[in-house]
Amino acid sequence: MTAPALAPREVEYLERLARGESIQEIAQAWHYEESGARSIGERLRKKLGARTNTQAVFIAVQLKVLDPTRRHGDHAGFAAHRYRGEEPCDACWAGERAYRTERRAARKASMSNAA
Repeated sequence: MTAPALAPREVEYLERLARGESIQEIAQAWHYEESGARSIGERLRKKLGARTNTQAVFIAVQLKVLDPTRRHGDHAGFAAHRYRGEEPCDACWAGERAYRTERRAARKASMSNAA
């Protein structure tokens, strides 16, 4: 079976489900009504031939639509977006800012210890 053509929002829906987010959390993050997020899920399940969201995520991994080793929300996720030529998602930007802050603090600490 080949992967059906999925809209970017549908792939993001799958990624969020795979990270354990609920339909309510997805809707809130997108500033959607819960019914809007549910309708995306219904359309997605129909495309994948899945009965449940869990089965949809499983099928997406089998079809290589989702990569279980792909990281999100940290420096590695940010770097992966850049490597693929994509604009990093909000979660990866937040992770990158935290990483940079941590590295900056470590450099300052090492400089003060050296002096």
